[in-house]
Amino acid sequence: MIILGLILLLIGLLVKSLSILATIGVILIVIGVILWILGATGRAVGGRKFWY
Repeated sequence: MIILGLILLLIGLLVKSLSILATIGVILIVIGVILWILGATGRAVGGRKFWY
């Protein structure tokens, strides 16, 4: 999710007419970082501790 957010952010910044992509990219990066931190602390995310 973080990588997808970075890609959308870069596309949104390179193509000025598609600034909505930059906004969506930032949102995805923030959500991805929050989920990553929760997963790294050992907290169950989405009702599961491990995703296989």
